[in-house]
Amino acid sequence: MARIPKITNQQILEAAREVFLEKGFSGSTLEIAARAGISEASIFKRFSTKEELFFAAMGIPETPVWVTELEPLVGKGNLKENLIQICIQILEFHQEVMPRFMMLRSRGKALPKPESLLESKPIRDVKALTSFLEHEMKQGRLCPCDSKTLALLLIGSLMNYVFFSERMGAQASVANTDQEFVQRLVEILWQGIAPVLD
Repeated sequence: MARIPKITNQQILEAAREVFLEKGFSGSTLEIAARAGISEASIFKRFSTKEELFFAAMGIPETPVWVTELEPLVGKGNLKENLIQICIQILEFHQEVMPRFMMLRSRGKALPKPESLLESKPIRDVKALTSFLEHEMKQGRLCPCDSKTLALLLIGSLMNYVFFSERMGAQASVANTDQEFVQRLVEILWQGIAPVLD
């Protein structure tokens, strides 16, 4: 008969969040274990790495929802509308996670460093969007262009919008709503990437 854990994953995540908010990523798993009242080994039975624990504690998914929803959209529906929906999801993701990272940075707290820049979550997200755009180009649903630059342009514009909104509040908004901003962004880009009709 398996033993019932005396502490839940949620309790571990709460202790980890407290430590990470105080000390950033440099907070140790030993400190987290002490705060949770468990052994350090118990943490690693539930979370394979400190990075996994950090992102879970900060509420940042391993793979954003918008990335998982790209593949089913390839070649389906109205591409311009799909891009608007994808951009809204990217915007919402960054609206959720950016304030957490800004708070840690403002306190001078360390963030996890990827083993290599090629493995970082933002780079993986750009690769996913780049791949989606390349598939759409192959199907003739987008004008051939540099898909990576287009992916960076979309993600960067959305992140920048979130950053300015966080820093400047309503004064920074160029649109009445986030949806309006996304629609304007996609509309401007669409003029250069829309497929050429015969």
